[in-house]
Amino acid sequence: MKPENEKLIDDFLAHADDLGDDIMADIGEMLGVMPFIFSILRNRPDTFALSTLADYRFSRPDSLDAKTAELVTMAAAAGAGADDCLKVHMKAALKEGASRDEILDVLQIAAMIGKTRVLASSLRRFREVCGDGREAGE
Repeated sequence: MKPENEKLIDDFLAHADDLGDDIMADIGEMLGVMPFIFSILRNRPDTFALSTLADYRFSRPDSLDAKTAELVTMAAAAGAGADDCLKVHMKAALKEGASRDEILDVLQIAAMIGKTRVLASSLRRFREVCGDGREAGE
């Protein structure tokens, strides 16, 4: 890495502990709860500051309003089986103005895609092992 870039990073990381406090407060405000993973990761101020700032930028892109970003996050959490994250982001979506119906619709869409993932993979294996079910000439 170029020395001038290393200096910029070192200068930033010199404030990592103070930034961590502010980040924790911002996360609590944004989500309405403090996910337990942050309280543990906070013990490593350098990586905590870098990682959570990147996560914040990903989770609140300029192109999406906060409600939409939370709904997308919910779908990702549902698809990943991250139940605790799903609960946190459902509450955050409500806080950002999502309706009960919007949340339910997002969950149903996530479930539909999850079903498709299972079917696509398993039916390919089924076709390999059992054939496609058509007789010759059909």
